[in-house]
Amino acid sequence: MDKQVDAIVVGAGIAGSSTAIQLARSGHRTLLLDRQLFPRHKTCGEFMSPETQEMLEFLGVDLLKHHVKPIMMNKACIYMPRGGEINVPLPGSAWGISRYELDHLLHQKALSAGAQLITKATVIGIELLDNEQYRVDIRQGSHTASYYAKAVIGAYGTRKPKGVIHTEQNYRDEVVYVGLKSHYTGVEAGAQVELYFCDGGYTGISPVPNGMVNVAALLTRDVTQSSGKSVQDILKIASRTNPKLAARLNNAVLVPGTQVSIAPVRLSDIPEPWSTFPHVGDALLMIPPLCGDGMSVALRSSILCSNATDRYLHGEITYNEWKSEYTEKANHEFVKLLKRARMIQKLAFVKANRLYPGIARIFPGLATYVVKSTRLAEAELNRF
Repeated sequence: MDKQVDAIVVGAGIAGSSTAIQLARSGHRTLLLDRQLFPRHKTCGEFMSPETQEMLEFLGVDLLKHHVKPIMMNKACIYMPRGGEINVPLPGSAWGISRYELDHLLHQKALSAGAQLITKATVIGIELLDNEQYRVDIRQGSHTASYYAKAVIGAYGTRKPKGVIHTEQNYRDEVVYVGLKSHYTGVEAGAQVELYFCDGGYTGISPVPNGMVNVAALLTRDVTQSSGKSVQDILKIASRTNPKLAARLNNAVLVPGTQVSIAPVRLSDIPEPWSTFPHVGDALLMIPPLCGDGMSVALRSSILCSNATDRYLHGEITYNEWKSEYTEKANHEFVKLLKRARMIQKLAFVKANRLYPGIARIFPGLATYVVKSTRLAEAELNRF
């Protein structure tokens, strides 16, 4: 394989794969790396907002044409630990889809666009050389290799690989969470996403294809450490602090092989667009999952970064202009969104949250406003 390419994308999730698709389609020799084998299940709410659907269409990814049949959702149901309930119509029809299927489809699109994909490749070093070329060192088993590129894009999630410079600025919250996910059968799901607050975090239930539901949770690390070792045990113990969640999971049958956890997870205080290279997806911004827009953040950041990177690779802008252009656009797009999301995250866990259902009944438009405020604005994709 050619060790000299135009762009290297580190991380083959939604953000990384969509970046590789765009760069390869623009004629750039693109290498997509991931430390794990795909397809695989990932810790994710598997909730696809209308904004996410719009951006997938922009990338030429039509789920229905590829025989992927997402489950439609039009309502959000929020359940408080003491029994309060809020029902909110979603702004547009959302979809439930397994990340196993979505990542596989995006990888096929990247390969058909001409990108190279290497999995089970651990990045052990990233260096910006004096000639504005990057060297990326990887290890596969007992073998190591070095690749060179004019551009590197970090799409590796919240866990930075070795060799990435840690800035003095604190981009992440100090609270440490653990993310969990599993598919279940035996849970009758309507056209809705359900959110249950419990001690130390929250658990979401949403329908996915083939008669299953996805159960995803974000819980503080101290709660999970005292709850058992398996994903199933932790979810069961967490549900004890929300009776309605416990009732929903009472007859749930775990689907083997779908259990995933990730730690540590720290929510973002501000976006981190750049280290010595641009970041996209969760590497850029870890938004509170209760906002339900993580996929669209991944895709929007990918589109912004791919546009600036394409111009840089074609020699239309300099390295410093590449950095400043993407940093400015990423901050413009995500800083206000993150502030709103963090505010709602804090409000969700104050003791007065037991009053929220009553407030929502008195002011029925308030809950809908809150849902909309944590979503990206409708994209004018032609401007990217």
